Amino acid sequence: MIKTISDISRMAGVAKSTVSRYLNGGPVSEKTRRKIEHIIKEQNYVPNTFAQSLKAKKTNFIGTVVPRLDSFATSQTLIGIDEALRSNHYQMLISNTSQDMDREIEAIYDFARQKISGIILLAAQVTEAHLTAIKQIDIPVILVGQKNDQIHSLIHDDKQAGRLMGRHVLSKGHRKIVYLGVTEKDEAVGIRRKEGIEEALAACPDCEASYLETSFKMSDAVLTASRLLEETRPSIIVCATDNIALGVIKAAHLKGIRIPEELSVTGFGGYDITEIIHPALTTVKYHYYEAGKKAADNIIQLVNEKPVDKLTLMDVELIERESVDNLLSNPLL
Repeated sequence: MIKTISDISRMAGVAKSTVSRYLNGGPVSEKTRRKIEHIIKEQNYVPNTFAQSLKAKKTNFIGTVVPRLDSFATSQTLIGIDEALRSNHYQMLISNTSQDMDREIEAIYDFARQKISGIILLAAQVTEAHLTAIKQIDIPVILVGQKNDQIHSLIHDDKQAGRLMGRHVLSKGHRKIVYLGVTEKDEAVGIRRKEGIEEALAACPDCEASYLETSFKMSDAVLTASRLLEETRPSIIVCATDNIALGVIKAAHLKGIRIPEELSVTGFGGYDITEIIHPALTTVKYHYYEAGKKAADNIIQLVNEKPVDKLTLMDVELIERESVDNLLSNPLL
């Protein structure tokens, strides 16, 4: 197993300076790059210390690690990040991990090797491996979408979002309620949003509330909702995301259930499509673009060794549309 840059240079037949330039994100020929990459992967080479390599001059690049690219929330956040970075003469590099935790950790180390100035991390959860990587690379990191006391974090007010939706549902006379959530491994969506709903519904003693779980995928939400609607008929299904809500709407349509006359549906997110579909979806809007801009501003401040609040909290906004029936207006219900 190779242990040093000298080992790599000998096996690749190139100068140590060429290997060092490659590891530091500098220019090398395509042929040389492929040769060095092959040797590193084949020999499982890992630099002994990132702190030593980071003594070199940093670039004006900010690394952004995202779990998926096919997401409205991610795309809007990235647009905000990119615009704010460009206006401050920084550039964004993106690493998509396809919801693979190992790739997420690897991306943190890879960005450190490339001498980026800071990292914006969009993660569904924060593990000990994340914390270890962040400590080892010793460069500024901001966590977006989740909160951790050891990392500068920017989050949306998920608990308040749940409260707003729960109160709205009750104000429309709904008492037989199903909340279709996601895994609690995702603290923001899986726990905080649900807590807000539970807190709001606790104020209604005659409520019949059930809590079920599905995945973030629309296709899975269709299947979960189909099974649910075969067994029971709530007056409303409150969905943890807009994508899940769209899955519920499709399941209802396939069963000939009219929305909102026979079933009301809500979501969280405020995706553009929720305003276009019919009936338009009642949802809680998250300001992803603004969050991206704020995350970029914060990481620039940290890169320049200026103070930043450990936690930044973004507001949310209830958007009332057509997918929720007002049961109080119908005395027969």
